[in-house]
Amino acid sequence: MRICLKSSFLLGTAVLILLCVTSGWAQGASQSHYLVTNDDVPFENSVTFYTVEANGALTLKGQVLTGGGGITGGFFATNRVSLVNSAGNECVYASDAATGDIVGINVNTMEVSGSASGSTTDSGATNGIGLAMNGQYLYASFTASNTIGTFQVQSDCSLSFVNDVTVVGLQAGFINGMAVHGNLLVATFGDGSIASFDISSGTPVSNNDEQNSTGYVKSQGTAYPNEVEITKDGHFAIFGDTSTSTTVEVSDISTGRLNTTVVYPLGTAINSSNILLSPDETLLYISNTQGAKITAAFFDKTTGKLSPGCTSGSLRGYSSKWSYLAGLALDTNAGTGDAIYVAEFGSPSYIAMVEVSSSGGRCSLQEFPGSPISDASSLGLLSIGTFPPRDF
Repeated sequence: MRICLKSSFLLGTAVLILLCVTSGWAQGASQSHYLVTNDDVPFENSVTFYTVEANGALTLKGQVLTGGGGITGGFFATNRVSLVNSAGNECVYASDAATGDIVGINVNTMEVSGSASGSTTDSGATNGIGLAMNGQYLYASFTASNTIGTFQVQSDCSLSFVNDVTVVGLQAGFINGMAVHGNLLVATFGDGSIASFDISSGTPVSNNDEQNSTGYVKSQGTAYPNEVEITKDGHFAIFGDTSTSTTVEVSDISTGRLNTTVVYPLGTAINSSNILLSPDETLLYISNTQGAKITAAFFDKTTGKLSPGCTSGSLRGYSSKWSYLAGLALDTNAGTGDAIYVAEFGSPSYIAMVEVSSSGGRCSLQEFPGSPISDASSLGLLSIGTFPPRDF
């Protein structure tokens, strides 16, 4: 048994010292509210749990060692954590890019239920292993081998490997972001191209709709899709672009396949690589990964149109504590989400909390006092999530 000491924080202020135990805790209450990180640590990776308090503050709960190793970096849109909340299955899944495995963690016991690997050729050692899932299957994007692995979800949070398929971008790019909705999986590649797959039988089958995004073509290769979100009704796929400004693209997927993307310029803040829809789908949150800001754009879930909303000031600690903004997570699963959490890539890394206000066609984003807090276990934090997760 490994015991480690960790400080507990309430929006940045040390409160007490907690023991964390490798084998887990006998903590009980179902539906606890947590923020979860994949610390992506080499040799001895960990998943850190923070309790989300009633006011949105974060208190360190503890740390679970995955038994594998991370790579401290990689693609920003490759989500290294995935969460499921269903009858009998309250689980966190985390990928270990260096060792090529995925672990399932039972949220109630905070114990690792099992570890699964893909085929002997599946590898995410260069830029990570991304995760996306529905109730039955988890899909893993292995960025080094350019494969998508299919894993069946078991009732105890463990996984069973089914098979893998080889994928590649139009310009030979590596798989990057993924999102799943119903029988559709949508993926981005690091070369400007996007594609969708039919997963009605479990294993992804190409819909033969791979295409270069409109933003990539119009910018002559200086912008390309990274993270992808799919609306609750499955009508639209939304792509956050890596670009010199805030650029988002939307594709109508109501036919079960990708259509030509529409480009929306939404501000001057640099990069829009990570995105997240609010629970009510009225706001799209955008992580300006190289601009130290968060942008919110108004989204019309009926038409798929985006319009400029608001941008935060520069988040605290840029360059002095952390270098890049990365993945986003929600405080609550109602309305606009009340607040958003932001992974801040650094050594060590941090987590910012930004309050959201939206009314009458106007919005504001304001960093909370005491933000950010340290995720001391991570030397390169890119992926976070909250439990219970949003229901789409």
